[in-house]
Amino acid sequence: MSKKIAQQEKAVRTELLEVKTLSSGIVGGASTGSGGCPTTRFTGRTVTMLLAVILAACSMQPSYERPALPVTDAWPVAASGVPATSSDIPHYFPDARLQALIAAALENNRDLRIATARVEEAQAQYGIQRASALPSINLNAGRTASLTPASASFTGNQLHMQRYDVNVGIVSYELDFWGRVSSLKDAAKASYLATEEAQRAFRLSLISDVANAYLSVVELSERTALSAATLQGRKDARDMALRRYELGAAGELDKLQAEGAYQSVVADKASLERQLAAAENFLDALVGKQVEQLKDLPAGRSLAEQGIQSDLMAGLPSEVLLQRPDVLAAEQRLLASNANIGAARAAFFPRISLTGNAGTASRNLSGLFGAGSAAWSFQPQLSLPLFAGGGDEANVDLAKARKVIAVAEYEKTIQQAFREVADLLSAREKLAEQLSAQTANTQAQQQRLKLVDARYKAGISNYLEVLDAQRDAYAAEQAELQTRRAWLSAATQLFKALAGEDSTEAQQVATK
Repeated sequence: MSKKIAQQEKAVRTELLEVKTLSSGIVGGASTGSGGCPTTRFTGRTVTMLLAVILAACSMQPSYERPALPVTDAWPVAASGVPATSSDIPHYFPDARLQALIAAALENNRDLRIATARVEEAQAQYGIQRASALPSINLNAGRTASLTPASASFTGNQLHMQRYDVNVGIVSYELDFWGRVSSLKDAAKASYLATEEAQRAFRLSLISDVANAYLSVVELSERTALSAATLQGRKDARDMALRRYELGAAGELDKLQAEGAYQSVVADKASLERQLAAAENFLDALVGKQVEQLKDLPAGRSLAEQGIQSDLMAGLPSEVLLQRPDVLAAEQRLLASNANIGAARAAFFPRISLTGNAGTASRNLSGLFGAGSAAWSFQPQLSLPLFAGGGDEANVDLAKARKVIAVAEYEKTIQQAFREVADLLSAREKLAEQLSAQTANTQAQQQRLKLVDARYKAGISNYLEVLDAQRDAYAAEQAELQTRRAWLSAATQLFKALAGEDSTEAQQVATK
């Protein structure tokens, strides 16, 4: 690729030399014809070269080729299921309360507002750049008056002059022979589309973050409720151990063990309440207002009843990754850098601009628009760069270096996206196995607790066995809730990683 670019640069400089030679012939090689008008003699080769330069150099942009995927074309973990798009929110998240929170976040989140405003900003900048490709037409009206004293007049008499003008004019309209203006327009369009894709990526991230924050609140609420119920049971066991100790039916060791078990759950409950408060505050920040202030908020579901779809389909990496908004944004930035190379190359060539107007002029206001008052002017201008101290070459080198950076960033984005999807596919599979095993462990520990408690009441087992069974059952239930939330969180993150554009949205973006 670098050899091809070097050949293109050499061709550009050769064309520039020909244009400069031609310009020198126009300026210094003119002769006066029989009618007193300057004439220039062009050889056939010169004319052919000029036409070739104009036609071949309409665009200085390098031909764009999408970089090859820097990842394998298969996921490390086999994946099957149903496809997802960014419009599948109600189907993917069936909890009505979660749906309401996502809708509120999409309306009130300040970061999303900033991202949306940046899209509008980039769109306006693209509109400004696109307008520069068209001539700017102005309606002008004015009066010019002057007084020249006799001492400064050629005639020796005082001169008083005035003029009224009304015209329609074009000011400095650049003829885009070399594609400089169109390259800048293409760069602005690509930057606008990159900003739009970045906003789409943030929107998906916000949906996933709200879902994760909500699941954390539900998890911590259930774990806090579990600790409160366990605390009541530990309190009853402590009181019973104290009575048995007072009656002489149990030793001091049983009393201290019951007290320690009770205080352990007190501390755990306080920690869970602190985490719950922090999770609720984080959810409020994502939603953009306090959840308690939202009106008509539906009741939520438990973790076990969430029903979040976990069987999203992950097709081939080339299909999945290239439709992700973050990858699309990186590619648009790459296209913008490619267009900037064309604009930098075009700076080597002459700029031809047109200024002119047509209208009416008169010495008297009443004479405007009268017979014989037509007036016009036409001022074409050619600006040929001769010496810029290496600035033009440096601009090309800068644009090329930025394209290399954009290519690397594009490939890095794809690699990160591949790793994210691969990690989540693995997490979905292994967390499902972990949750199944953890649920079975909880059931076994609860059954064990019932048997040990019965043996203790029958005088077969000691109280230490009861405490061990209580601790194991409590830990198993807490771990099951944590694992279930982790599995649901992986499912929400997989939605963000795999939900790209649907066909309608993709077509709308492609035609902008």
